[in-house]
This record gives sequence, C-alpha cells and structure tokens, in this order.
Amino acid sequence: VQLQASGGGLVQVGESLRLSCTVSGSTLDYFALGWFRQGSGEEREGVACISTSRTGVDPYYSWTVKGRFTITRDVATNTLYLQMNNLKPQDTDLYFCAARKPRKGASSYVCPTFLRDDYWGQGTQVTVSS
Repeated sequence: VQLQASGGGLVQVGESLRLSCTVSGSTLDYFALGWFRQGSGEEREGVACISTSRTGVDPYYSWTVKGRFTITRDVATNTLYLQMNNLKPQDTDLYFCAARKPRKGASSYVCPTFLRDDYWGQGTQVTVSS
C-alpha cells in the first residue's frame, strides 16, 4: 500500500484548505485510513480517521479539529480527503495520511491505534499565517 498526500499550502487565518491522499494497493491490506500531523519536535497527532471496512461508523476526530475538519473518502478513486475550515495558526504542521494494517485482535479504526509499522505516506505542509 502506498499513500501520497497533496494539497498543502500557505493560507490565512480563517481560510479553508482541502488535502488529498491517493491510496494505491489492495483495499484488503488495510481497514482504516487517517490523517495525522506533526510539527518539528512535537508528538504526532491523529487528526481524523475513518473505517474502510465498516459502514455507518462515525469518523474519529481529534478534539482540536472537531467541528472544523471533515474526513471523507472517494471509494471509486480510492482517494482520501481532509477538508479543513476555519484554519488557525496552531493548525500549521506537516500532514500525513496513513492506512491501518489488519492485525490479529486489532479492530479499532480510531487514530490513536495507528502504529509506526502501519502504512504511511509522505507529508504535505500546511502553514496558516496570521
């Protein structure tokens, strides 16, 4: 599974941005997708994650972005999106997309359950200027 994020850029406070992540490979090789962000010297934060194996399940959002960010997936093109509205300076970070590998006993799709050896793409930089 390979993931490639794009769509980052420089925006002003209050503006919007949409990130895209193209996911290649078999959908059988993962059961969840998500967006993460990390600043230099900071811990990685799980921003938004969705299940790809179950329907009718609400996405997971970090409390820092809930109500402002929306994660969606286009199944036909296997593209993951992150719509980011009302951006704030603290949203400035390198954003990654990731896919969660199936593991024995693992069923949760929420962001904190993603591991280092899951599939990770390269990041796209988002900078929010005040």
